[in-house]
Formats: sequence, C-alpha cells, structure tokens
Amino acid sequence: MLNYQPSIDLMFQALADPTRRVMVERLSRGPATVSELAKPFDMSLPAIVQHLQVLQKSGLVRSEKVGRVRTCRIEPMALSTVEQWISDRRTTWERRFDRLGEVLAEISEEPDN
Repeated sequence: MLNYQPSIDLMFQALADPTRRVMVERLSRGPATVSELAKPFDMSLPAIVQHLQVLQKSGLVRSEKVGRVRTCRIEPMALSTVEQWISDRRTTWERRFDRLGEVLAEISEEPDN
C-alpha cells in the first residue's frame, strides 16, 4: 500500500474508543495526572491505565512519573500526523469533486442531439 504508516493505524485504533477520545480531549487543554484523567469515568484505575497505555503506544500521549505521580501530556506532533493524513485525503476528494463538477458543467452545456 502506498504511503503506509503503521503509526497512523495505531493512532486511529487508539482514537476509535470513546474513553480514549475523552482523555485526548482533556489532555488537549493541558497536562493531567492519571487520577485527574480517571475522575469522569466509572471504571477502575487499572482500566484507565490500560487506556493510557494504548494512547502511549500510539504516540498520541506521553507520560512521566515524578515520585508517585504520573502526569500525562498530549503529543502535538502525533496529532499533526493524523491531521496531515486527513488533510491529504480531503484535498484528493475535493479535487475529484471539482473535476466531476467541471465534467457535469460541460455535459449540461452541450447542445441536445
């Protein structure tokens, strides 16, 4: 497959889960501890950690531990990669629709036989 990027697959897989999307949304406002990320969810801390591991494996989130506190941060370059991938697809489809519009305009301008 052309332009295949395995990291993109992991990012979309990570973002496919609504819990992880909420976590990414929260982290887009600034760093947060694991406990802070866990607050809105009715699930165990180990389950939250598993979600964070998926986000870290995808490259969307990174964390650091200071003492007993683990703080998570969004990885902006990873989001830029996803954004660029989507933008490339959008550009391709916009060109195709523009060309389709031109062809349809040419057809409608032709005199009836």
